[in-house]
Amino acid sequence: MVQSKHTSVMALAAGVALACAVLIPATSSAEEQKYSFAMITHGQPGDAFWDIIRKGAEAAAAKDNAKLIYLANPTASGQAQMVANAIQQHVDGIAVTLAFPDAIGPAVKQAQAAGIPVVGFNAGNENWKQAGLLGYVGQDETIAGAAVGDRLNSEGSKSAICVDQQQGAVQLEQRCNGIKKTFHGNLFVLYVPGYDMAGAQSRMVAKLQQDPNIDYVITLGAPFVPTAVNAVQMAGSSAKIGTFDLNPSTVNLIQQGKVQWAVDQQPFVEGYEAIDLLWLYKTNGDTVGGGLPVLTGPTFVTKDNINEVAKFAKAGTR
Repeated sequence: MVQSKHTSVMALAAGVALACAVLIPATSSAEEQKYSFAMITHGQPGDAFWDIIRKGAEAAAAKDNAKLIYLANPTASGQAQMVANAIQQHVDGIAVTLAFPDAIGPAVKQAQAAGIPVVGFNAGNENWKQAGLLGYVGQDETIAGAAVGDRLNSEGSKSAICVDQQQGAVQLEQRCNGIKKTFHGNLFVLYVPGYDMAGAQSRMVAKLQQDPNIDYVITLGAPFVPTAVNAVQMAGSSAKIGTFDLNPSTVNLIQQGKVQWAVDQQPFVEGYEAIDLLWLYKTNGDTVGGGLPVLTGPTFVTKDNINEVAKFAKAGTR
């Protein structure tokens, strides 16, 4: 697990948010206002990562006696339109991912002008202050990338590829850039055509065959892990595999020794805390983090702790 003074403070802040939520009891009485909160993400359909975030948000909404409106669109324009739609529905708060801050920023300003509080989560850790959000919950992707670079160095890696499935998404760029900051070897960013797994596999195979010195493949999303495993086998490569994020398939592959590690940003916590921050603000005027992000990661899931994590993954919360 990667730990620093900064992450310790933010972990403490996250604990404070949870503790405050317990201390301020929610009531289900018909007389009390039931807030409606919109969660708007750039989630890709079929990616289980977003299902986990949604479960966290649903758990917080149930505890807070709030209505959750979950919306997702993987395009910048689509996500911005969903923010506009939420404003028209007069929601009481919005939690949004800032994967495309330039496109989402104007919509966020419209929400704020309408008196709707907005928090960021998951993507946009370097942009949320500029957007004027109340707070941010998630992983510092540059720190996470740097941790991966350090790990590659410790394992003796000399050449690696960083597989980016969404060119232009700031959080993915930050991950690869973070690796570059600390990795002593050669790093090549390989762009693949979104969630077209056949196309992604083809590009990975071609790169591995072109450069047999590559000894590590790093995917930026857990859905690409099985594809990377197949690509390494098809290319006749001995490259190891690591990934950002976690899902049940990745858990199984780590248990089998086919994947070395996963960087877990704990999406359940991201979804939970994003909704809870809105509720705390609406019910008590609270803000959490002291002007800094509330960090939920990174932590490394490896063969050493996979069995402990596996039971939570089976339940759909890791």
